[in-house]
Amino acid sequence: MLLNYRRTTYQFLAHPVCYELKFSGAVLFILDVTDRQAADQVRREFTANVSHELKTPLQSISGYAEIIKNGLVKPEDIPQFIERIHQEAQRLIHLVEDIIKISKLDENKTPMNPEPVDLYSLSAEVLKRLQPQMDGMRLKAELHGEPSLVLGSKVLLEEMIFNLCDNAVKYNKLDGLIEVTVQSKGDAVMFRVKDTGMGIELEDQNRVFERFFRADKTHSRKIDGTGLGLAIVKHGARVHGASIDLLSKPGKGTQISILFPKL
Repeated sequence: MLLNYRRTTYQFLAHPVCYELKFSGAVLFILDVTDRQAADQVRREFTANVSHELKTPLQSISGYAEIIKNGLVKPEDIPQFIERIHQEAQRLIHLVEDIIKISKLDENKTPMNPEPVDLYSLSAEVLKRLQPQMDGMRLKAELHGEPSLVLGSKVLLEEMIFNLCDNAVKYNKLDGLIEVTVQSKGDAVMFRVKDTGMGIELEDQNRVFERFFRADKTHSRKIDGTGLGLAIVKHGARVHGASIDLLSKPGKGTQISILFPKL
């Protein structure tokens, strides 16, 4: 039996005690299962969200393929339908890859292979990769700071920086600005991404690092993504012993800072 009392969940287990084949009493165990119940709830929500997110591109792929199969598409329109199938397949691949990444982080199975990593040069590489997307939105990117070393997984750190910068691009406005700063602060190294985009409502700011959570679902559904980017950032920060700070104002933009232990 489970009992919820003042935000704590208790489980009651009763076992009979017999002596000379006669019932003589009972032993009652009261267990605090709050953390276990919370973990079970997270797993249930994650499974439900994964099922939904996987189903959406699969339905699109199946629908486009069925229309082509039934001969309902003009020959000149077939390449366009094939391109849509390819886009949905790529979306599905990226989603599966992100699910695998976050599952490994959950289970502490991500190989760290810690090494000195310069966050400044890594940020420059990421911004270079994102240049075509920035050009498409006429965005300006500025990188400030200095070479700063941290000890960690280069692959995971690059993933974290990419996810943050990619969001700053996707949720920005035309002719907007992205500022990336890397600098030493005492015994820590600060990495910060600031954009001039749509911003996040105050009531949503505590949830943006949850898996599959999207603050403005109407707008976000028009933007490519798996909904796991910031969740990976959160787990990556935990793995590196770093802290995250978020500042955002609707219509003005968002700033996310990560404070890493300095090498």
